[in-house]
Parts: sequence; structure tokens; C-alpha cells
Amino acid sequence: MAKAMIYRPDKNAMQSGTAKMQDWILKFKPEKPYFVDNLMGWVGMTDMPQEVQLYFPSKEAAVEYAKRQKIPYDVSEPHKRVKNIRAYADNFKFDRVQDKS
Repeated sequence: MAKAMIYRPDKNAMQSGTAKMQDWILKFKPEKPYFVDNLMGWVGMTDMPQEVQLYFPSKEAAVEYAKRQKIPYDVSEPHKRVKNIRAYADNFKFDRVQDKS
């Protein structure tokens, strides 16, 4: 059986909100390497479990599912986000610290 990764996705650079970051994902690691089609040059795979993603409301639910199904797994903890809250008016302060480069 393929080993699974349990993680919570990070916010990518193209989104400003946190709408789809609450769910935990169980995703299988690839067992077989990708191959290149000689005729078209496309990259393909024959590893079917890699295409499966399961969504869970909590980390405990995902771990419990993996244990119940006897799936070996690794848990990756999410990074803590630090919010830097500033007012727009701070850009025009008189004593604003500026980069000297």
C-alpha cells in the first residue's frame, strides 16, 4: 500500500482569503515514476492511488481514517501565519522607516 501524506494546504500567493484552508487532505505519495510518451512528449503515470485526494474536517479525523484503513501515513503540520496588520495611512507617515538601499 502506498504511503499517504496528511496535510492542510497553505494559502498560495494568488489568493488573499483563507476560504479553502480549513480542510485537511489525505493524499497518496507516488509509488511509480512518471514516464514520457515517446510520440507526443506528454508526461503520464500509471499510479492510480496518486490521483485520490480525501478531505477531512480535522487532522484527527484524517489520522483515524488512515489507521482504520491500515494506511501508512506522515502528518505535516501547517505553518503558523503571522498577520502584519497596518493601516493604509501608515504609508504616508512623516517618521516612516524607509529602506536605504
